[in-house]
Amino acid sequence: MKALVLEAPQQLKVGEWPTPRCRASDVLIRPIAAGICAGDMQHYGGRNPYTKYPLVCGHEVCGEVVEAGGDVSRFNRGDLVVIEPVVGCGRCYSCRHGKPNCCINFCLIGLHRPGGYAELCVAPEANVHAVPAGLDPVTASFAEPLTIGIHACRRGGVAAGEYCLVLGAGPIGLAILEVAKARGARVVITDINEERLAFARELGAETLSADDKLLPTVLEQTQNDGADIVIEATGNPKVVESTIDLVAFGGRVVIVGLVKNGIGVTLPGLDFTR
Repeated sequence: MKALVLEAPQQLKVGEWPTPRCRASDVLIRPIAAGICAGDMQHYGGRNPYTKYPLVCGHEVCGEVVEAGGDVSRFNRGDLVVIEPVVGCGRCYSCRHGKPNCCINFCLIGLHRPGGYAELCVAPEANVHAVPAGLDPVTASFAEPLTIGIHACRRGGVAAGEYCLVLGAGPIGLAILEVAKARGARVVITDINEERLAFARELGAETLSADDKLLPTVLEQTQNDGADIVIEATGNPKVVESTIDLVAFGGRVVIVGLVKNGIGVTLPGLDFTR
């Protein structure tokens, strides 16, 4: 089959790739729309130490079922579906406790397995989800990043009327923004990029620049309490550290951003307990 093959950093071509085999518990999918994640750009730029070339990227995938394995019961040929790209091992602590996304031996479709930048890709039935009627494939391909926003708001217990401060207005921060607004929260989002803040305002958020005025402004807006919930979506260690100052005593902090491997974050012990 044809695929978009990343042969080495910044060496990308359309070429031949082995056609995936559909096992009994698998679903074979013809991708229709596939997003470009920051992780895909890291593979392209050679900035991810875990990348092994050549590979076929693409883990934000919506497509049509071409074949369902003999043990598959939920899908038929022609169904429109999206994939959940993290495949758990099923054996480790996280998998045994229903958290395959935290699997210590996790396998990512689009990195450890060929992804959606190809004519065909394959995923276990457990990692395939039906697209609701009336939702177009391009919109549906955002399911994977959007669910990060849903998960963050669930973990933080975002509720109507609460002051929800989102640090970072990138794609994940914007997903968090939309979910928090749907839950009825007052959403305030920060970033150093004014273009991102302008887009956040189009989505209905209040915006603040991520500068030295951020903390006093948040305290002013919350009658000196701090935010009910702070959701960090930058991966910047200094931003992670700032969450403790920005949140109210007894409030909640959710860390979504990925700090680079080996980089420490310092939190004041007493404030952390509070």
